[in-house]
Amino acid sequence: MTHTLAPPQETLTVGADRPRRLLRAVAIVSCVPYLALKIAWIAGSQLGIPRGSRLLEHRASMAVANGVTVLLDGAVIVLALVLTRPWGLRAPAWLLGLPAWVATGLLAPIMAGFPLQLLVDLLGGTPASAGAEPFLDAWVFGVVYTGFIVQGLSLGALFVLYARDRWGRLWAGRVWELPVGLIGAAQRAVAVAAAGCALPPLLTHLLWACGGTVGLDERHVTGRTSGFYVMEALSVVFLAMAVAGGVLLAFRRGRPLPVLVPLGLVWVGSAATVCWAAWLSLAPLTDVADGPAPLLNLTYAGQMIVGILVACLGVHFLAERDASRNRRTA
Repeated sequence: MTHTLAPPQETLTVGADRPRRLLRAVAIVSCVPYLALKIAWIAGSQLGIPRGSRLLEHRASMAVANGVTVLLDGAVIVLALVLTRPWGLRAPAWLLGLPAWVATGLLAPIMAGFPLQLLVDLLGGTPASAGAEPFLDAWVFGVVYTGFIVQGLSLGALFVLYARDRWGRLWAGRVWELPVGLIGAAQRAVAVAAAGCALPPLLTHLLWACGGTVGLDERHVTGRTSGFYVMEALSVVFLAMAVAGGVLLAFRRGRPLPVLVPLGLVWVGSAATVCWAAWLSLAPLTDVADGPAPLLNLTYAGQMIVGILVACLGVHFLAERDASRNRRTA
């Protein structure tokens, strides 16, 4: 079905205008500080790592982890080129959509969480450095997270422009205009299952965001800062976004809304819910931190199940709408 996902050639303007070239340059340049820092660490540098940091205790695993993150950030450069070059229009939908979805899931929590954490700290919250063991110099977080935010904004803008040109017809109109048969009973069951599976992790994150300690080990309890509470609250928000988007699509709720609204909730909510939970689950494999408590593992697993269900619902919706539009124009 991949060949059906491109509109007529005259509407394809990817790479033809100056704003996109500027956004591409910004996205690529914003990767440089992070890549340089990671490559320096792989080479043995201790730039930005204070004495006594537990990062220095696991050099082999840190080299592996840094290598993986270099590849991930390097993929941002490749993605920026695909989104702005004419040959990028020939990329299969899944080959472009999956990396963009993963990038959304990894960058969205940082883009929302870092500014909120700074704001909470200014208002009297507990900064990450307060009473904590040395981990990284404070300037490293500022450089890295600022770069991530710029990457997210520029890459997100490029993807929106690209997707509008190539697939914009798939989310045209409002929810009430969607054909009744576009989403069937199976998809509504998936939306209900996602909502049910979301309840335990949502309540758990809400409990932790409000100061509860049930299921947290001693390290997490004593190491809580304003950033911890911000990220727990955001986990609740992203889970709610994923479930809300899935329900709106499956049951055609919010009828006056543009179709882009529930699809946007599905995209961002499912991506952040799956990818951020997966990242936090994989972090202990580097041996930099102790393994998470059992309830944390269950919470992350629940998040990933919810996100995958909602993402599958969104993919089905787009495929069915593409097929129905092709049948009408055939």
